[in-house]
Amino acid sequence: MSVNPRNLLIRSLLLVALAASASTLACSGKASPNAQAGGPHAMPVKVQEARATAVDDASEYVATLKSRDSAVIMPQVEGQITKILVHSGESVNSGAPLMEIDPLKQQATVNSQESSRAAQEASLSYAKQQFQRTQSLYAAGVVSRQELDQVKSAMDNAQAQLDSLGAQVREQEVQLHYYRVVAPWAGIVGDVPVRVGDRVAVTTQLTTVDKPGSLEVYLYVPIERSAQLKMNLPVQILDSEGKVLADSRVDFISPQVDTTTQTVLVKARIANSNDALRQSQFIHARIVWGTHQNPQVPILAVSRLGGQYFAFVAEPQNGGSYVARQKPLKVGQTVGNDYEVQDGLKPGDKVIISGTQFLLDGAPVIPQS
Repeated sequence: MSVNPRNLLIRSLLLVALAASASTLACSGKASPNAQAGGPHAMPVKVQEARATAVDDASEYVATLKSRDSAVIMPQVEGQITKILVHSGESVNSGAPLMEIDPLKQQATVNSQESSRAAQEASLSYAKQQFQRTQSLYAAGVVSRQELDQVKSAMDNAQAQLDSLGAQVREQEVQLHYYRVVAPWAGIVGDVPVRVGDRVAVTTQLTTVDKPGSLEVYLYVPIERSAQLKMNLPVQILDSEGKVLADSRVDFISPQVDTTTQTVLVKARIANSNDALRQSQFIHARIVWGTHQNPQVPILAVSRLGGQYFAFVAEPQNGGSYVARQKPLKVGQTVGNDYEVQDGLKPGDKVIISGTQFLLDGAPVIPQS
C-alpha cells in the first residue's frame, strides 16, 4: 500500500505535540510546594545574634595639650641680638647658651665701676695709713683725741664707699650675665621668632624650652555635664581615627565656670613616654562617665530613612520557618564597626546582615550563621 506523504507529516506533528504535553505534565508534578501555593521563595540571608556587651557612657571633646614643664624664654635686659646659637626643635642641656644680646654698653658700665672701686681702694689704703700715723702720734701725746677720731671716721667712710662700690660692681656683673640667654633646664627648643639684629625688650618672647615627657590635657566640659564630674574619671586621648593613644584620669576640676563659654575646665595628666604628643596640640579626648549593657549591631546592617534607623531581624514562625521583620532602632554611639542599640532590639535577636537591600517586611528568609 502506498503512503501519502501529507498524512505522514501530520502523524509526525501529532507525536511531537503529545511528547511535549507529557513532558509538561511530568515537570508540573515535581513543582515545589511554595510554587503550588503561589508564595514567594525563601531567601537565604546571613544573620548575627545581637548580644548585650558593656558599652562606655562617654563624651568626646576637642582638648588642648600643655606641657607641665614648659618655659617661655624672655630676656631680662633690653638690647640688640648679636647671636642665635640654637635652632627650633634642637635638644639642649640645662645652662646651654641660646642667644646673646649685645653686652658692650653693660661691659663698659662694669669696667667704669671697677675703676671707681680701684680708686676707692687706693683712698681706703691712704686713709688706713693716716689712721695708723695719727694713732701713733696720739699715743705719744702729740695729737688730740679729736684728731684721731676724725682720721678714723675718714677711714670708715672710705671703707663704706668701697663696700658700696663693690656691691654695685657685683650687681652690674650679674646684669652682664643676663646678656647671655641660657636654657633653664634640659629640653627641646621651640619656635624662635626673633632674628639676629632685632632689638628686644624684657617683654619679647625669644623661644620656649619644653621638657620631654608628661603633658596635661585641658578639657572644657559643658556646664550641663558638670554635676557628673568627679575626680579619677577615666580620660582617653584619641587619634583622628578614634584609636586610643593614651589613658589617664581626671586630677583637677575647676571650681569656677568660664563665663564666656559656660564650661568647666578639667585637667588630666598624660605620661607621653613615646613623645607621640606635642605641646599646644589640639586632640580629641573622651571622658568615660560609666558603663552599661546594650546590644550592638554592625553598621552595614542598619539603614536610615527620614532620620530613623532600621534593621531587619529574622523572626521565627510556626513550623520552623523565618520571616524578615523591619525594626525601628534608637542608636547610640559608634563602637568600632558597630552601632550601640539603645532601643528596638533585645539580646538574642537574629539581625540580618546580608541582602537587606532586597528584603521587604514579612518576606520569608532562611537564616545562615
